[in-house]
Amino acid sequence: MAVSLDFSGSGSYSTRERRKGFILALPALIWLGLFFIFPLLIVVLVSFLTRGTRGALTLPLTFEHYERILGPVFRPVFIDSIVIALITTLVCVLLGYPLAFFISTRRSKRLQNISLFLVILPFWTNFLVRTYAWRVLLGTDGTINVTLMNLHLITEPLTLLNTDFAVLIGLVYGFLPFMVLPIYSSVERFEFRLVEAAHDLGANDVQAFFRVVLPLTLPGVIAGCILVFIPAIGSFITPDLLGGTAGIMIGNLIQGQFRGSGNWPLGSAASIVMMAIVMLGLVVYLRLGNRKA
Repeated sequence: MAVSLDFSGSGSYSTRERRKGFILALPALIWLGLFFIFPLLIVVLVSFLTRGTRGALTLPLTFEHYERILGPVFRPVFIDSIVIALITTLVCVLLGYPLAFFISTRRSKRLQNISLFLVILPFWTNFLVRTYAWRVLLGTDGTINVTLMNLHLITEPLTLLNTDFAVLIGLVYGFLPFMVLPIYSSVERFEFRLVEAAHDLGANDVQAFFRVVLPLTLPGVIAGCILVFIPAIGSFITPDLLGGTAGIMIGNLIQGQFRGSGNWPLGSAASIVMMAIVMLGLVVYLRLGNRKA
């Protein structure tokens, strides 16, 4: 009977590598546990507690806050937030895809670098300051209204500020770079000889785009959509400064419940529901990514 002995030590080597990897990842795991998972568990617990006198948290545990969040009073806020986030994502795709395509197809590397620099340039300024700048532009006596009135295109100022339109403008402006950069990365890796092959097979420009270019650059589009949709649906500063009471979104609702002696359990329940919506978006992204793979 022949006996095969393995002296390579591959099993012990892989065990040592796994142990080494775990040790290297341990600080990050501890950080996530202390500053993400533990606070999240606290929020989940608070969402089931009862609000007592002066905002105190008491027993018993209840589902009342989730029923209120999903009820007719607060449901429109969630629906409006989802709709605004989806529209923001769609507008960013329509604006970001051509821009990313334009940047990636420039033959001059210097022009590419300048274009990318202009895309990320707004990040050099605080987001709050940039949002306040839009208040100046969209205000009743702002730049846009004054210019239109001086050109005699309107006779009285337009109501641009404190509207859903102002919130949409601010969100698109703030999150457009998050759409451009992943699409640019996908287009950079695209092999344009495939377009020539499609033309040789009889496809026109439109058919080549929808059957060759778009499917192969779709991972970047999906990644950009996730990067825009998730922060847009939970945005607080932009709706607060540009939308006022007319543009309230989930972030404003949560902030209002935690301010002062607000209803912490209700705010926690709203946070959990918003996180569930975000997780649903991530699941869709992972499913689409696995399908493309």
